[in-house]
Amino acid sequence: MRPPLPSVRFWVVTLAALLMAGLTFSLGQWQWDRAADKIALQAAIDAQNRLPALDNRALLATRDMATVLHRQALLQGVWQEAHTVYLDNRPMGGRSGFWVVTPLALEGGRPWILVQRGWVPRDFNDRTRLPAVPTPPGLVSVAGRMAPPPSKLYEFAGAPSGRIRQNLDVAAFGAEIGESLIAVSLLQTGAASEGLLRDWPAPTLGVDKHYGYAFQWFGLCALVVGLYVWFQLISPRRKKRHLPRPQP
Repeated sequence: MRPPLPSVRFWVVTLAALLMAGLTFSLGQWQWDRAADKIALQAAIDAQNRLPALDNRALLATRDMATVLHRQALLQGVWQEAHTVYLDNRPMGGRSGFWVVTPLALEGGRPWILVQRGWVPRDFNDRTRLPAVPTPPGLVSVAGRMAPPPSKLYEFAGAPSGRIRQNLDVAAFGAEIGESLIAVSLLQTGAASEGLLRDWPAPTLGVDKHYGYAFQWFGLCALVVGLYVWFQLISPRRKKRHLPRPQP
């Protein structure tokens, strides 16, 4: 006697299990590949950081500013204190305050560069009060690493454009002050000075997060396959073996 053909339900469950297993495995592989890409990017950042520090001449001669990101730099120039901006709601060490950003007029030519000088706490009793941040006059040397412009936060329409701001767009700010600004910034490093803290977090790319997501998707894929094998293949056979045999 021929064995009975699998039911329609069996094929529907099989197709659904294959689709779910394929989807979860693909998502896991995608997260794994993203982690690999970020590991390569972190290696490139570390390599940039090991290059000799940029000086004014090397920076001003650079055509593609993306190629200098994450490099160390030691720049000479004059602070343009009149154009200092305080970026609001910026944390450091678990506290909220301002990132202080001042343009530096580079010795030897233009354009200027924005320097993220450090962090200072704000006065929560008077939110319009600016903290005192001394700005040395004359020619100064500023050490730091090249970084993208200050990160942007969500802001409502009509946000203030005075000294205290939520965000700072490099091109728009350059037009506002009538000066050309380099498309990247200098993140000033070193010990605290001028009332500013510089405990900047190290660049993190979230590699562990992608590995965590990958293992979750691979685990879900394994669960789908395991449940399918148990309920569609093993369990029916076990039940079949324990059925009473028909008497002759």
